[in-house]
Amino acid sequence: MDQADIPALLARLSSDEDAARKMAVFKLQTSINDPAFADVFISSGGLVVLRGLIMGSGGNTLAYSLQSLTRLLEVDMGWDIFEGPSASAFVERIVELIVINPLVNILRGAMSILVALVSHSQSSQPTSPIGPTPGSFGFRALKPAVAVYPQFFELVIQQLQSADHALCANALMLINALIRDAISNSSSHSNGSGTSNGGEDWAKLVKRLQDLGLVKAVYQLMQSSSIQDLAHPVLEFQSLTKTLLRKWREVRVDLERQEHRRALKGIHLASAPDRGVNGHSKDDSLEGGKKDGRKHNPEKWRRLGFETESPAHEFDSTGYLGVMDLTDYVRKHEDGFQKLLLEQAIRPARERCPIARASLAVTMILYDHFEVDKVELEDSKGYQGVEAKDHDRLFRPLLLQWSRLHIAGLLGFFRIWKATGAELEDFDKVAELVRILVEQVVGRAARTKNILEAEDDILEYDIARLRELQMGLLELSFDDMWGQHLYQVRETLRQEALQFVKEQRVRCLLQGSWFCRPASHQRDQDEDGYEHARPWRFAKLSHNRRYLHYADFEQQMAQDPGLDVLTHKIDLGTVSSVGSNVSAGDDTRSNGSGSTVQNLASHSKATTKITIYAAETNKHGEAEEYPMLSLWPVSPSLASEWLDGLLMLLNQAPITAETSKLINLVSDYGLKIRLLNVRMDSAFDGPPPGAGVVPSRAGLDEDYFFEV
Repeated sequence: MDQADIPALLARLSSDEDAARKMAVFKLQTSINDPAFADVFISSGGLVVLRGLIMGSGGNTLAYSLQSLTRLLEVDMGWDIFEGPSASAFVERIVELIVINPLVNILRGAMSILVALVSHSQSSQPTSPIGPTPGSFGFRALKPAVAVYPQFFELVIQQLQSADHALCANALMLINALIRDAISNSSSHSNGSGTSNGGEDWAKLVKRLQDLGLVKAVYQLMQSSSIQDLAHPVLEFQSLTKTLLRKWREVRVDLERQEHRRALKGIHLASAPDRGVNGHSKDDSLEGGKKDGRKHNPEKWRRLGFETESPAHEFDSTGYLGVMDLTDYVRKHEDGFQKLLLEQAIRPARERCPIARASLAVTMILYDHFEVDKVELEDSKGYQGVEAKDHDRLFRPLLLQWSRLHIAGLLGFFRIWKATGAELEDFDKVAELVRILVEQVVGRAARTKNILEAEDDILEYDIARLRELQMGLLELSFDDMWGQHLYQVRETLRQEALQFVKEQRVRCLLQGSWFCRPASHQRDQDEDGYEHARPWRFAKLSHNRRYLHYADFEQQMAQDPGLDVLTHKIDLGTVSSVGSNVSAGDDTRSNGSGSTVQNLASHSKATTKITIYAAETNKHGEAEEYPMLSLWPVSPSLASEWLDGLLMLLNQAPITAETSKLINLVSDYGLKIRLLNVRMDSAFDGPPPGAGVVPSRAGLDEDYFFEV
């Protein structure tokens, strides 16, 4: 629309005919977002006409009028409509539309206008020391209207369940704007205690919204399939949630404040301080009590798991956020809290789980896990161009379930403490396991994972698996800092493990074993030429480990025969190689010293066979191998022991999977034992002071001797 047509447009907007007004405002909404057009429109008195339409019209005419004002505000013009003596009545009209009007297109426009009103910066607005400000923005502009329509917040939150995604997004943007404005006011007027001397108290506003079901509604949006249409406001709410958590942590616990003192008193009373072991008050045993029965328990706070009797100072790291988390646990699990205290009371002091300290630790674990301190508008800004597959990375619905996650993590802490038999000095180790537990369950949770599933996973996670993960993380941390040194340690431990396993395998040979010969090899001739069925063969290594003795028997003897009974022997110095059909891998492998392992398992062999070969020179001067002895192990373990034992006696590498697994197991345990002796917080501190300094010989003479 041309600027020259504005007078005619204004005339139609002021017409007594509804049809004419509707058509005019319909055209207006398509042109008013042009700054040049908007400037002429405002200077021609159009803002007064538009205000009149919003105040007095209905239906589509009202919807188009609201949309026109929204687009005018988007180009940062038309803010004068919120100034002057009639501004409060205009804002009240917008709030009234949200409360009483069921039409979606009107609700969308009204909420968009309130979002702009609350979000508009007040930095350029002059203030007067004697009277009201000429332009009132932020939540304070809505307060008079909300006082007239107290159901306003409830109805806005109800729109978060609307099937119209645009209306739902506008409602959430309005809530975000209200929270952001309250936080901004508290930051500029804060007295350091979490409340503001000027503007709206952010804590009260947030609690009011939460009591109306705000968190549950947004949580459902974050898990819904329509998340892509609501991405920007939802991610902004997620960022604001982090901001609120950070602000709660920044609130210092002060016993001079009534609400803080009341919260700590509630924790103490919920612990049933008058109930002791076997139903008797612990205070009754205290000496020097007052005659009126009011006695002071010297462990009033330490029995709850605090380190001192001044609990306020122990919340320095978590701030009032820690008080809220502990209070929430005590309120929702009061019976379990009291039962746990009674169980702890009968234990030695060093074995008691410090409940309060554990709660504070879980609070900080969640705080660090969600990176609450990294509050930037990364969520809303970083969404641009993100595909649906990245939703799980951006959206963290479980963040909104902070209290339930804290309780689940705390119960998980208690479970780990009990299962591991931890003591006070092990507190940090248990906390580290809980940190890993949160990373595994919460960190790996999909966007659609229900909070109930997450709670169950935390409470049922295998503790042995946590220990494995902890060792893996510890190794990774050492790899990062001490990669080369750790590699050397691993190699050293592997060589030690290899020697250990070699000795074990050789000891199996020294002990001797029975082998069962197949039917085709069972008949032998004696000195008179008679054949006898001798299915059993016993082989044993000599004590000097130079000869392998063996003999064949008709039956297995109850007691193993000695070397004097074994009539045959092989000098191991003459052995050239050891062959076998024991499976050592997918391919035929050859050791480095001429010993060949043939994987014949796929040939459907009925028995496992180990063959010892010797070499001789034929008439052509070439070396030929011939079999000296065959052994048929009766089990895979025996085959592994004898095959690798013989190879290792010949200074050749073991080849069976069972031996390799045993070597890895021994070396891994050796590494873990060494790592367990290193504290995480001191692993990289370097040598202690004075290490490596050569002592002085000052004052020493040569009057000494060595005792041999």
